Amino acid sequence: MEMRFRNGDIQSARPPSWWKDVVVYQIWPASFKDSNGDGLGDLRGIISKLDYLKDLGVDVIWLSPMYDSPQDDMGYDISDYNKIYPPYGTMDDMDELIAGVHNRGMRIVLDLVVNHTSSEHWWFQESKKSRKGKYADFYMWRDAKIGKDGTREPPNNWGSVFGGSAWEWGEEREQYYLHIFATRQPDLNWESAEVRKEIHESALRFWFKKGVDGFRVDTCNIYSKDPELKDGEVTPRSAPFGDPQEGMVNGPMIHPIWQEIRQKVLNDFGDPLMVGELSLCTFEETMKYIGREPRELSMVFDFTYTMLGGIHEKPPHEVGSYPLPEAKKAMKKPQEYVVQPLAWASVFKENHDLPRSISRHGTNNPKFWEMAAKLLAMMTSTLSGTLFLYQGEEIGMTNIPETWSIDDCKDLSSINYWNKMEKEYPNDKEMMQKVWKGIVECSRDNARTPVQWSGEENAGFTTGKPWMRVNENYQTGLNVADQQKSQDSVWSFWKELLRLRKQHKEIFMEGSYHVHDLENKQTWTFEKRGKEGRKAWIVLNFSENESPVETRGKLALSNASNPGDRLQPFEGRIYFQE
Repeated sequence: MEMRFRNGDIQSARPPSWWKDVVVYQIWPASFKDSNGDGLGDLRGIISKLDYLKDLGVDVIWLSPMYDSPQDDMGYDISDYNKIYPPYGTMDDMDELIAGVHNRGMRIVLDLVVNHTSSEHWWFQESKKSRKGKYADFYMWRDAKIGKDGTREPPNNWGSVFGGSAWEWGEEREQYYLHIFATRQPDLNWESAEVRKEIHESALRFWFKKGVDGFRVDTCNIYSKDPELKDGEVTPRSAPFGDPQEGMVNGPMIHPIWQEIRQKVLNDFGDPLMVGELSLCTFEETMKYIGREPRELSMVFDFTYTMLGGIHEKPPHEVGSYPLPEAKKAMKKPQEYVVQPLAWASVFKENHDLPRSISRHGTNNPKFWEMAAKLLAMMTSTLSGTLFLYQGEEIGMTNIPETWSIDDCKDLSSINYWNKMEKEYPNDKEMMQKVWKGIVECSRDNARTPVQWSGEENAGFTTGKPWMRVNENYQTGLNVADQQKSQDSVWSFWKELLRLRKQHKEIFMEGSYHVHDLENKQTWTFEKRGKEGRKAWIVLNFSENESPVETRGKLALSNASNPGDRLQPFEGRIYFQE
């Protein structure tokens, strides 16, 4: 059933979804808070900070993988969907966390990682034994090709995201298995009805019964692979292997897969939040996931903005800066989802796979760090959709410094990239310096350094030796405790913005987005229009120079202590127009 509103938009007659008007906070368990001094974050550490999150203005916690895992890829290699990684805690701890979240009027979502499992999952242990039996077809096994010289070759030229071939030989079956990610992350065979049934029960229904309120869906559009497994194009990033994207993104069975999940699982639990990690999709293709009934996903993460400059597309040492007009154009795409019938959008600029936004989209000049962090907060919190905040973003945490070395890194993709380039360019110090700068610019480690809670040893993250090096700038006021004491801090500014966003949700969460002066390379100016006719005018100066400012309406908020006739470097303002 549909109904037409005064503004002519066609909307579903279903009740408003709870996940539209919330602030979601992502937690990376290993780096959030350690409760027992072993140097690794854990569930009890998260429980100890629930009141902190509630006070900040958080409505939903998104918990990155906490499942049992050998940790080849920081938990995205799951060995048992129904157990907790022991260093993080127990299932009793998890039950207490879920209850603690709900008791505070918040909700919790987990990561759904079902493109692949760990090779230690018992499904794979059974599958690799024989080409016969219940689990034989649970993974993507293929016969070898025979090369011109009679040697064994992989089924196609696809490369892994983490480097090397995407195929690994299984001696017991005498076949190759596909692993788009790490070697010990074999891809599940979603063509199998038994696989889908097991995923429905163990990865989804089990946790819904536990009380979780939804999932962030990892790599949600690559489950269905090209049945012919054609070779991929060799690109600068994938060389000497082929890029598998064309053969796995939005494959022939992907929408039937998601429609089945909706029908057989999600509908039994109301309207859970299902936000998909969806990369390399056009607007039209994305709308197939979020813009029709029955809806497959609640919303997606659109990476057009966060990939500016070539992140995840180019080798890290080739990633560059980008002009501000490109950022304006990139952000326009997800904002368009909000005004489409049935669709919705997410708003974000950081997560566990991305560099810190202040370093990537703001400035590395410490003189303007605080102003730029507040400016980015203002930009994000005034855009429509469901707002996602990543741990540490609320205090303006930054990338790792260039003074570190590859020995300080934990990210598998960064380490593999360094080793690859070192092999290709032996004794080339100039090239390896570029490679290191690229890692500092792009590495996933930037988002995974421990949260900086205080100015105490190890930033208050742990009383033991931290599993990963702590960014030393926690000693200069870049920590929660120091910022909570100041009304002018980045943390206090975020708290005020979240309050303002909820107070005027018809403008900031739901309003339409209109960019002005698109080609201006210094300032980003846009208007937000609510359905009731109220408007907000947002002006953002993304430069180290002053700028003229066009004012409209009454000034509601600025990140400058004494806003004048011109915008100060990295100053942003919000005006309300009645």
